Amino acid sequence: MLLAIDCGNTNVVFAVYDGHTLKGQWRAATKTDRTADEYGIWLTQLMTRDGLDPAVVKAVIVASVVPGKNFDLRQLCEKYFGCKARFIDDPGIDLGTEVRFENPREVGADRIVNAVVAHATYGGALIVIDFGTATTFEVVDKSGAYCGGCIAPGINLSMEALHMATALLPRLPVRFPGNAPVIGTTTVAAMTSGVYWGYVGLIEGLVTRIKAERREEMTVVATGGLAPLFAQATTVIQHIDPDLTLRGLLQIHERNPV
Repeated sequence: MLLAIDCGNTNVVFAVYDGHTLKGQWRAATKTDRTADEYGIWLTQLMTRDGLDPAVVKAVIVASVVPGKNFDLRQLCEKYFGCKARFIDDPGIDLGTEVRFENPREVGADRIVNAVVAHATYGGALIVIDFGTATTFEVVDKSGAYCGGCIAPGINLSMEALHMATALLPRLPVRFPGNAPVIGTTTVAAMTSGVYWGYVGLIEGLVTRIKAERREEMTVVATGGLAPLFAQATTVIQHIDPDLTLRGLLQIHERNPV
């Protein structure tokens, strides 16, 4: 079986695949001081609880945007699974796509993975929106080549910055305002409306501008935990695909057999 690891700035997601069947998925906070042993004990206990013997893992593939965690992830794989972790930016890895970026090594691993699997799944020209710590917009052309994109602050990051940088604005969760007026008459209502509808405007504005610049119709795919929250408020998103990155790791693993 394959252990796929998606290490983001906020969370690390671990998933075990038997062929194309997802057997289990677990999420932990990305903490720079968390050791390989802490991840290993936690993960193997959860796998055992869910009826999976850690010994069934025969290969590991990793997409990481946190270089400071890579050593611990490598140690985790070798010590607890007896496998050498393969990172998608390792030399010689066949991604299955052309990366048209001035310096391809600057592109986050998750962004490339999302572009690869989105084109394999939906075909044609695409915009892939990933609602993570940052909100990224990836552009994929009809041939499947990665053409660049846009990066904006993630919605939770924006909410936290609003609270931290002001004396009177509270810390609030991101939520759908429903049928409430856009013009808030309380501080909480004004913040909820401004952040949510402002973010919807950002999504629609960037998608519109990207399509106009590309001069072609493009399918828009959204992933990340907050994708459904925003997809309900706009018609520019055609597909919600929560497991996009993990499936992309599986696809790249299959292109690069051990």
